[in-house]
Amino acid sequence: MHISPYEYGNIFNKDPLRNRKLLLNKREIEKLFNLVKQQGYSLIPISLYFKGSFVKIELGIGKGKKLYDKRNDIAKKEAEIKIKRAIKEKNSI
Repeated sequence: MHISPYEYGNIFNKDPLRNRKLLLNKREIEKLFNLVKQQGYSLIPISLYFKGSFVKIELGIGKGKKLYDKRNDIAKKEAEIKIKRAIKEKNSI
C-alpha cells in the first residue's frame, strides 16, 4: 500500500512503498486467505485511518454477484437511460 509521506516531516519519513506488517493472528490470516481462495470472494478495504503511528484498515469479505443479479441491474440501468432520453426529447421539442 502506498502511504504518502508527511509533508512537514523530516529525513525520518518512512518509504511510502515499504512492506507493512499485518497485525492479525495466524488463525485470522488463514481464515481470510481461505475465503479469498474460494471463487467469487474478494478482500475489500472498507475504511482506513491513522491512530498514533499506526495505520489501521477495516477489511471486509465481498461476494460477487450471480448472473441473474447482473441481468436485473443491467435492465434497470437501461430503463433509466430510456426514461432520461424520453424526458430530454420531450423538453427539447
